[in-house]
Amino acid sequence: MQFVARCSRRQALGVGGTGVEEINSGGLAGLRVMVIDDSKTIRRTAEMLLKKEGCDVVTAVDGFEALSKISDHQPQIIFVDIMMPRLDGYQTCALIKNNQTYRSTPVVMLSSKDGLFDKARGRIVGSEEYLTKPFTREELLGAIRRHVEHK
Repeated sequence: MQFVARCSRRQALGVGGTGVEEINSGGLAGLRVMVIDDSKTIRRTAEMLLKKEGCDVVTAVDGFEALSKISDHQPQIIFVDIMMPRLDGYQTCALIKNNQTYRSTPVVMLSSKDGLFDKARGRIVGSEEYLTKPFTREELLGAIRRHVEHK
């Protein structure tokens, strides 16, 4: 809900004066992305944005649901919220990174907290990057481009 309060839906989706870029503009078509967040608003917004870029998106409400979906969907990058019920983002990231099969899958932490301690804790459990919510379209797509070599 905080995401919507801080920026409009049009801003979040990158829609504005120049319009939305076409699919394939950044070469993201077919990229498998997982978004794990207990906020339906964040999941849906990220999913819509990424699908407009041509990505295949799978979402999960929490870490347990994500872990059950990872082997079926084989995401090439994972975005995970830190504060979730049952299994938080740090624990989820640590479990992903401790699995030999998924160790090299980039994990980007998402949080409304932007403190140094939170970012350091994310690095300790193995995340590649930390995005502060609300994140922009450019930040989300930039994280993908920095961490995924899409062929």
